[in-house]
Amino acid sequence: MSASPALRPSYAVVLRVPHARRTFAAALTGRLSYGIVPLSVMLAVTRSSGSYSVAGTVMALFGATTVFLSPARAALIDRHGPRRALVPMTAAYLATLALLTSALLTPALARPGAAPAAVLGGLAAAAGACVPPLGPTMRAVWGGLTPDRALLQRAYSLDGVAEELLFVTGPLLVGVLVGFAPPAAGIVVGAALMAGGMAGFVSSPAVRAVRPGKTGVRRGGGGLRGLGRPVVAIAGVGLALGVVDLLVVAFAERHGHGAGHGAGGADAAWVLAALSAGSAVGGLLNGAVAWRTPAGARLPLLTAGLGLTLCGAGLAPGLGTLTVAVAAAGFFVSPAITTAYLIADEAAAPEARVRAGAWVNTAVNAGSTAGTAVAGALAGWLPVGLCFVVTGAVVLMTAAAVAVRTARRTTSDLVPLA
Repeated sequence: MSASPALRPSYAVVLRVPHARRTFAAALTGRLSYGIVPLSVMLAVTRSSGSYSVAGTVMALFGATTVFLSPARAALIDRHGPRRALVPMTAAYLATLALLTSALLTPALARPGAAPAAVLGGLAAAAGACVPPLGPTMRAVWGGLTPDRALLQRAYSLDGVAEELLFVTGPLLVGVLVGFAPPAAGIVVGAALMAGGMAGFVSSPAVRAVRPGKTGVRRGGGGLRGLGRPVVAIAGVGLALGVVDLLVVAFAERHGHGAGHGAGGADAAWVLAALSAGSAVGGLLNGAVAWRTPAGARLPLLTAGLGLTLCGAGLAPGLGTLTVAVAAAGFFVSPAITTAYLIADEAAAPEARVRAGAWVNTAVNAGSTAGTAVAGALAGWLPVGLCFVVTGAVVLMTAAAVAVRTARRTTSDLVPLA
């Protein structure tokens, strides 16, 4: 469906596309599980094992299989179609979550220190390996629903902002839930959301119309050729996000907002909320603008904007100015990620669109994980302000590298597949 010339592309027009609201609502219901299950697993494992070390190891296994096997799961969807791949994938995911919940709630294992770490780690890794890639699949379906590029830009922006809000809402719901139920109950709630959302998603006419090897109706590219720029740029964005999460906490503690007072976590939470708010505003504005500049040219500019604002955050004298600087940095996050998805969609062949989105998604998540590890090392021996500047400089170098590749109009970018 193309936008009518008499109908200006907008978010309202996107949601009026036949089957869009139903499909999007179902996908968001399932994706809310992503914001609930990880935190619930971590809290439940901590309570069951009585060890933060065990909980950290279990979550590392869950996160690693979730992130790094995402392209492989996406390849199954491209090859077999969403319905044939997602249904068994979801069934396996729910089954492993049920086994994990059972292990955490079994009376013999319920006391701290009794739960076998190897069993919990194995079940968590298996669950992560089966996580259905609803985000990349929904973005591929958006490509079929809105082949008009202006509408697709708005659809991706709306999708990105909604997903970010889900990752804020999920932990809040877990916080409410653990007030009157064991943490493992959050796993059950997350599983129920995934089951209900997936049932609605795969039964949607928009998803039923997708055939294996044809996850969108558009001109094909060369498989996954051309993904180098968006993957590199978004890995840099993810790195910045992982660093900022830890540096904000360190900043609050070192500026007297946490040490000895117990307020550092609360102050850091407000600063990180400003990051999310800035990202949401930037994402909505980015989707509303009728850009004349191609997405390939916008991506390094947006990445550079993030780098510059992070350098500015390094000059913040207090928590108030840091909040403003971090909100300004967030303004570039969602637009950069949305633009990367647009480039990936444009570059990928029809039979590889889910994988293309999954590679971008993997890049931001892997970058974030690496960023958290790097920030922990940097913050141990550098002033926090200088850590922000170093991070901003790395993001600026990433933007420069992407800009050079864009200027050369290279056609040799190919993400290696296993």
